[in-house]
Amino acid sequence: MTVRPLRSPWAGRTSLRRKIAALAAATALLVVSAVGALVHLWTAQDIRGRGEARALNTLYAAMDVYRRTGVLTDGAELDPDDLPAALHAPADGERHHVYDGHVEGNVGPSVWAAQRTGGPDSPVLAVQINLNPDRANLSRLDAAMAVASLVALAAAVPLAVYGAGLLSRRLSRVAETAARISAGDLDARTGPTKGHDEVADIAATVDRMADSLALRLRTERRFTADVAHELRTPVGGLLAAVDLLPPGETEDLLRARVRDLRDLVEDLLEISRLDAGAEEAVRVRVPLGAVVAEAVSRTGLDTEVTDDEPVQSMETDPRRLERIIGNLVVNAHRHGVGPVQVTVAGPTVVVRDHGPGFPDDLLLHGPRRFHTGARERGSGHGLGLTIAFGQARVLGAELMLANAPDGGAVATLRLPA
Repeated sequence: MTVRPLRSPWAGRTSLRRKIAALAAATALLVVSAVGALVHLWTAQDIRGRGEARALNTLYAAMDVYRRTGVLTDGAELDPDDLPAALHAPADGERHHVYDGHVEGNVGPSVWAAQRTGGPDSPVLAVQINLNPDRANLSRLDAAMAVASLVALAAAVPLAVYGAGLLSRRLSRVAETAARISAGDLDARTGPTKGHDEVADIAATVDRMADSLALRLRTERRFTADVAHELRTPVGGLLAAVDLLPPGETEDLLRARVRDLRDLVEDLLEISRLDAGAEEAVRVRVPLGAVVAEAVSRTGLDTEVTDDEPVQSMETDPRRLERIIGNLVVNAHRHGVGPVQVTVAGPTVVVRDHGPGFPDDLLLHGPRRFHTGARERGSGHGLGLTIAFGQARVLGAELMLANAPDGGAVATLRLPA
């Protein structure tokens, strides 16, 4: 668990803007390709149909002239050598046509039309309509369609990127607001939302959720602060009453329990002040190693302190720093196994024990009040680490929890330079 600036929820992943832009580009390309293919096929079919009609009309005119005058008009031939096999011997005297898609030399695809000039043994009059000029027009149409498609695609992609950017920015704003709320900033809101679409509904829902959560947490914090404040007087009275008891085992037991109760009340009051944001650091320049050593000695626990830079001084709030170090050391002794070591290296203070380490739930979600994690971590009310993290935020410091590879819990406090 680390107290540090929030990382953008969009980092390390493909943005929705790029996905939408890619989808729009792919859709536009698919539509353009489909339209181009349909236009090509329809135009090719139209060229062939018009070629067949021209061939039949030309054959009709040539047959009329041949039967009246015996003269072949231009383009008409009797039993030409390259006549397709399907038209060599028509079974009747009707006009027939066939499409010849072969390309030989400079002659492109053609349409042949043929008809017998008389009886079953009479020659066949045939005409050929070359479709090459029309096919050339089809090629020019394909080229024009390709250019138009590229122009349309070039215009559609920037528009898709722009539109996707608008949507992505709105969703990013909602995601960042939700991340800030999750990190504890209950004043974060998405703000006024434009439009009446699903994104606006999501933003409004996030804001309503934040309002409800903030109200519940404020109520809880107010209740905690009120209870802790009201308990201070009776707890103080209990301490005074314990002093009136005769010395003995009972008096020692009661005194220890009342002191634990007093410490719990003071911790609750401190947490309520941290939650309310009423704490401010009073910074002075102090020798970091000396402050850490003093904090460790006040715990009264057997702890090894190592100062790699004895003359290092820092500008910080010594009272809050001592509170953080004391809580970390007490937590290490309470839930870990000795030896407990505190190392000062520059602006960094490391507290380590050799116990079972921090539970995975604590490392994943951070400290929670009245929750100590795994059962093997021993007793406690779970407020020590919560207070340490709260004070670290006031100091602008970075507090990280981890487990050592060879076992044991490691808490690292990095003070701002």
